[in-house]
Amino acid sequence: MLLAFNKPFGVICKFRSNPGERTLADYIRVPDLYPAGRLDSDSEGLLLLTDDGALQASISSPRFKLPKVYWAQVEGIPTEDALATLRRGVDLGDFVTRAAGARLIDPPGEIWPRDPPIRYRAKIPTSWLELTLREGKNRQVRRMTARVGFPTLRLVRASIGNVRVQGLAPGESREIDAAALRGPAVSER
Repeated sequence: MLLAFNKPFGVICKFRSNPGERTLADYIRVPDLYPAGRLDSDSEGLLLLTDDGALQASISSPRFKLPKVYWAQVEGIPTEDALATLRRGVDLGDFVTRAAGARLIDPPGEIWPRDPPIRYRAKIPTSWLELTLREGKNRQVRRMTARVGFPTLRLVRASIGNVRVQGLAPGESREIDAAALRGPAVSER
């Protein structure tokens, strides 16, 4: 089984309950599913869960090169030099990121309001980036945008392979076919 889940802000990517914190167990009632990768509690969007260990590895391992697309709302308006650095790879001190897709986008029309909303500052503009990675280190997108001078305020994983988060409200899930990961783009089923 493969389940696409729109992880809300503030949810921890584990099933064991933590007093006072929301976990996957608050949303997913199917037994024996495990996340294929993770999203930090302050990140939102697509999370895939499966009961198939080989499938889980193929989704989360960078050696299978499954693209993961993120929408990052950043503080400021990134320059072309900043975007070029993101595309070529960013030295984060402990590692250098692989080359990534990076482009400015309009605010995603299909995005839901965040609860709680990001902090609004009248004198500092924000903009949206779309980043496509084929690796996934701890807090990588946030570290990358901060390193080039544009800290991430909100981070949403929009897709994994050809599976998209569109059509899922925060906290909703749907079963998908594993072939959809590499086949035609899937947003609703």
